[in-house]
Amino acid sequence: MIVIGFMHYRKKPTNRAYAFSAVAKSEGAELLFFSPGAVDFEKRKINGYMYEKGEWVNVISDFPDVICNVTGFSKEKQDEIVDKLHEEIPFTSYPIGSKDTVYKNIMKYKEFSHYLVPSENVLSIERFFKLLDKYGEIVLKPSMGCQGKDVYYIHKENSFYKVFSGAQETNYTFEKISDFITDKIGKEEYIVQPYINCRTKSGNSYDFRLHVQKNLKGEWVLSSIYPRIAESGSIVCNLSSGGYTTELTVFLKAEFEDGYYDIQKYIETFSLQFAVHIDKIQKELYNEELDELGIDIGLDANRKICIYEVNWRPGHPPCMNLDLNVVKNMVHYSMFLANKNSAE
Repeated sequence: MIVIGFMHYRKKPTNRAYAFSAVAKSEGAELLFFSPGAVDFEKRKINGYMYEKGEWVNVISDFPDVICNVTGFSKEKQDEIVDKLHEEIPFTSYPIGSKDTVYKNIMKYKEFSHYLVPSENVLSIERFFKLLDKYGEIVLKPSMGCQGKDVYYIHKENSFYKVFSGAQETNYTFEKISDFITDKIGKEEYIVQPYINCRTKSGNSYDFRLHVQKNLKGEWVLSSIYPRIAESGSIVCNLSSGGYTTELTVFLKAEFEDGYYDIQKYIETFSLQFAVHIDKIQKELYNEELDELGIDIGLDANRKICIYEVNWRPGHPPCMNLDLNVVKNMVHYSMFLANKNSAE
């Protein structure tokens, strides 16, 4: 029986680990929950947990066949253990880099570059103002950001610079906006993109999250697509930052009426073709294979797809049915890697 290691920074099983364990058992595999500190390399054993007869049981286990590395680690000692495990056991996930790195890689390989929203890492206040003058309306966001945090919509109106953070609006003078931007780019990397006017009929900003994963055959499949609609007055569509969602077909019918089906098929086809392309880039540049991606897109005035960003470890979908589908694909791909490794 294949044993899937579920490696987490927490020492005891999380709620989500139960879903992984239940799916693994239904697929003929076993899940071993553990943290890096529970690994004994000398004895080649792990002090972890398995779910048996309705409860988590502490077990001393052999090393698993594959490791599902679903979280990151902040301590140097943990990273050392993770790196050592990786030398012996296949991992499911690999990072794709910052937003700026992903953007440059897609531009380099050209095939999907025409879908990209222009994006530039802002290194100086002078460059910021040149980009603002060029585009008129811009979005400023951290290169390594997530969950819609520290995302700003900025445009100039008369002698003031209007900055929107969520639904909150602030007016800045030239001096104040200069200080604001200098402070931001002095602390971390920020990128600027032109604002794409992707709005519902009622005026709310929206985007789509495309969640793609690999399956039991190691092939890309579409796990979920869902729209994310920003609260009134905000451009941030992320669900953790005040956005909300609805069922995809319901949304498309409301917004595009008779054209909804063509839009849906267009997005579905794009999601899988783009995943294959990004995976190819990862293999050629880093000799790694990806397992899942969260692709954030909008539609411009001509209903053309615009890629905002591509995310590694895209998080949980907004409803239980979609999340269970994601968990099942993660378990399946883990089993694929285990079988592939044993055959080599």
